[in-house]
Amino acid sequence: MTSRYVIISADGHCGLPLRDYAAYLDPGFRQQFDDWATEKEAQRQLKLESNFEYIMGWETSNAEGLRGAYDPVTRDKELDADGVSADVLFADADAVTGMGSPPFDAGLAAGMIVDADLAFAGARAHNRFLAELCSVSPERRAGIALIPLCHDPVRAVEEAEWAAEQPGIRGVMIPTMWRDRPPYSSEVYEPFWAACAAANLPVHTHSGEAPHEDYNDHLGIYLAEVVWWAARPSWHLLFSGAFERHPNLKFVVTEAAAYWIADAKWKWDQYMGGGHTTKKMAALLQGKISKLPSEYFGTNIFAGASTMSKEELRRRHVLGLDAVMWGTDYPHPEGSWPNTAAKLKKDFFDIPVAETEMIVGGVAANVYGFDLAELQPIANRIGFSPEDLGQDVSLEANPHADAEAKWWLSDYGITPTRK
Repeated sequence: MTSRYVIISADGHCGLPLRDYAAYLDPGFRQQFDDWATEKEAQRQLKLESNFEYIMGWETSNAEGLRGAYDPVTRDKELDADGVSADVLFADADAVTGMGSPPFDAGLAAGMIVDADLAFAGARAHNRFLAELCSVSPERRAGIALIPLCHDPVRAVEEAEWAAEQPGIRGVMIPTMWRDRPPYSSEVYEPFWAACAAANLPVHTHSGEAPHEDYNDHLGIYLAEVVWWAARPSWHLLFSGAFERHPNLKFVVTEAAAYWIADAKWKWDQYMGGGHTTKKMAALLQGKISKLPSEYFGTNIFAGASTMSKEELRRRHVLGLDAVMWGTDYPHPEGSWPNTAAKLKKDFFDIPVAETEMIVGGVAANVYGFDLAELQPIANRIGFSPEDLGQDVSLEANPHADAEAKWWLSDYGITPTRK
């Protein structure tokens, strides 16, 4: 047990004020950038007309903290105030009006870009900014570079190799949707998976993108499906054998909750022969994967579940204490910033210290290669102790909880490949 928790937020966002990206963009795309930025500004005006009070209230009351999206000194100050020792940085800092998005929306909506040149130009502009931001306090940063993989797998390998050389960049994000391009189970992406595994760059999807054209402005449909789209690539990699060919490859689904993992585990394990009805499928799956599907969680598949719900925390043993990571979603309004202390106290007061350590920082340190010993002095200066969260330090974790959570193994007569 440590005196104060090393909290590593697995979901943070960064981005420049829209027009400032011009300085990081290849000159040949300036006119297209100008047109795109003008359209984005017009969209902001429409949003202001329909939701002025909320937007201006958020932006004015948090004006200083929002600067942390692009200013490293402000970011460290905000992390300190929120008790966060380090964070993982995704694109699209402005979740309200979209004015912190990479050029051409090459961040969370990259799959919608038709022109591959625009997709890579926007991604590279953000990645240059990201490398610059992460070069300050790199021990506290895990920058996630943008790579429009499905637009051009060859260029994607080059971008991943560049990203791996930048201090503070510790992962890459690919489009959630490949649209009319080859799915991620296709062999065309094999060199990219190999490059990321070799460079120890976790590959990410992040919630946000979905087929909006199908929804006819029905927000409920989007909310019902958006998690599925973000998680979908994980099973494309799993069942196509990508983790067999590249055992060191890590895939992270971020800000798409974690509840889906519980049902995925038992149902996918059942496919491997859990009951007579699945015997025919088990034979077809063998050779593609060598372990139970559930056993890839915590070694190859992870979830940056952001401000996890209380229900997900109750399910933590079936989700996997080695697979789920907590995050603040700074500086988005749907996250816990700037009230992380209250959120942690409300949700973690009855969770054992050792398990809390894993969820709020231990798993992220494993996935992103953070040095916990290096971060501990920061945590000792700004972090929360178990007492701060109202925790009973004498509460011990149930040593049988993980095994008891895997009810399907006994119910379906499934034998795990590891103990």
